[in-house]
Amino acid sequence: MDSLSSDEEEVRTFVKVMSEKYNPENFPYGQGVVVLCSPPGSPNKDRLFLPSILVLNHCGISKAGDRTDIAAFCAHVVELDLSHNELNDWVEICTIVSNVPHLDFLNLSKNPLSGVELEPSMADVFSRVRHLVLINTHVSWNTVHTLTKHAPELEELFLCLNGYDTVSESQTSCPSLRLLQITDNHLREWAEVRKFGMMYPSLSTLVLANNNLDSVGDTQETLQCLFPNLRSINLNNSGLSKWEDIERLSFFPKLEEVKVKGIPLLEPYTAHERHSLLLAQLPSVVVLNGGAVFNGEREDAERFFIRYYQDCPEQELPQRYHALVSKYGQLAPLAEVDLSPRSTTVDVRWGERVEAVSLRLEQTVGDLRKQLKALLQLPTNGIRLFYINREMCSVVGPEELKCGSRALHSYRIRDGDEILVVPKVKSRCSSSDL
Repeated sequence: MDSLSSDEEEVRTFVKVMSEKYNPENFPYGQGVVVLCSPPGSPNKDRLFLPSILVLNHCGISKAGDRTDIAAFCAHVVELDLSHNELNDWVEICTIVSNVPHLDFLNLSKNPLSGVELEPSMADVFSRVRHLVLINTHVSWNTVHTLTKHAPELEELFLCLNGYDTVSESQTSCPSLRLLQITDNHLREWAEVRKFGMMYPSLSTLVLANNNLDSVGDTQETLQCLFPNLRSINLNNSGLSKWEDIERLSFFPKLEEVKVKGIPLLEPYTAHERHSLLLAQLPSVVVLNGGAVFNGEREDAERFFIRYYQDCPEQELPQRYHALVSKYGQLAPLAEVDLSPRSTTVDVRWGERVEAVSLRLEQTVGDLRKQLKALLQLPTNGIRLFYINREMCSVVGPEELKCGSRALHSYRIRDGDEILVVPKVKSRCSSSDL
């Protein structure tokens, strides 16, 4: 037998990498690992110990290798991670997949699949796959459609970082698909996104983050027909700039979760305004920007929405405003609350001397001692302070201000009350006398 050339020896096959990684010397038998018996005529095949979740990423794999070896060792494999390899031929990928009979999850991310097409005649090997990850492969839409057409159980599809600026329509829908994640592409127009509704009628989760989508188009009737089962949409870091786009999200009949962080529309608003105005526009949403909506929160947001817009001209009022006014009626504006530091004027009595002193009520008893020392030239350590409520002095006696860190407003001091300053008197008895 001729020896292999150096080039052939460099080829990293799926079988070779699998044999190296899961050799007993490198992967001792442990929990969750299946030990396989040797098929007839293959005395060395019981040397591999394979888990049902097979991870062979970053291994330089470019070829499948012997299909009988793959079949012998992968009969029980359910999840296969082949990300960050050198697979650029669908024939090799199909050879691997066709010999993993129970394959449920397949990750081909970061393999160079640009410009190579999957022949429909080979695509039936993907019929059992339910979760397919094709991130950063630049796989063509034609190949995506070939895969979805021949994968009748496909539930989740990941197409992130593939450089898509348009969406090619498929003549055959994929009614099994529930989740489509297509983040970090270049989709700008709603006309492209609406194609997903036609191709994937059962879609429940649509993740469009980090696309510069500029609007949510279509009428209420159209959106209800296009996305009848959509429960979650992620539009983080998109280009939405109009409240009408948020309003249209409420047209999806089953929508419960919305993410719209980092959009131009929300930049001028405070965090409280953003949350309240969004929540009021989305009556069916129970999870907003990753946080659950609590009891009473929606009503507070809707009332805020009414007050926020009630002074706007009629032609500028959003449609949602009229629905909420029908629900709650016209609301009186909230009373303005003065949050500036409160102050009051009291009489400070020191012996025969009485001074009217203005106090900032957010300051502490300790601050008051320092203030009086500077004003009346008093020794701060040799005095005691008492607060006298002028209205209640006949019922309640003076209250000593002992705690230096306590705020004055907690004593409910009012204009006209009195602060009595008395010198400390040293006790004549010591603890030894008691």
